[in-house]
Amino acid sequence: MKKRSDFEILDEVEMVRSKNNVNWMDILRLAFTHAPEEARELMGKINAHDHKISSLLGELAQNE
Repeated sequence: MKKRSDFEILDEVEMVRSKNNVNWMDILRLAFTHAPEEARELMGKINAHDHKISSLLGELAQNE
């Protein structure tokens, strides 16, 4: 397995974060329109993206 460079990992973090920012705005819109069920579903997606970011940052911290 090829080891990824720091910048390759950072580029992926940026890509995942950009998707997650859209999710955050979507959930805010839902919250303002009082749709709790849909808001919970979007929170699950946000949590999944945050987990991916955390994993990538862990890889970056261990990269030599």
